[in-house]
Amino acid sequence: MLTLNNLKMGDKALIERVRGEDEIKRRLLDLGFIPGSMVKCVLISPFKNPKAYLINQNTIALRNSDASLLEVELC
Repeated sequence: MLTLNNLKMGDKALIERVRGEDEIKRRLLDLGFIPGSMVKCVLISPFKNPKAYLINQNTIALRNSDASLLEVELC
């Protein structure tokens, strides 16, 4: 399964599943990373961590360790 941290600049994906412990899972859901939502990788930092994603008209930066908890399907 592909995870969000594997997206390259400009890739679009559909969120399929949010994994992780209750606290981080709740935080990701609160930020809008809800199954069925479309997400796009819009910025990659010079050291490739963190990356910024456009979701629900908001740009949110996530560490790769957090983004790896989101299973996605490329569009």
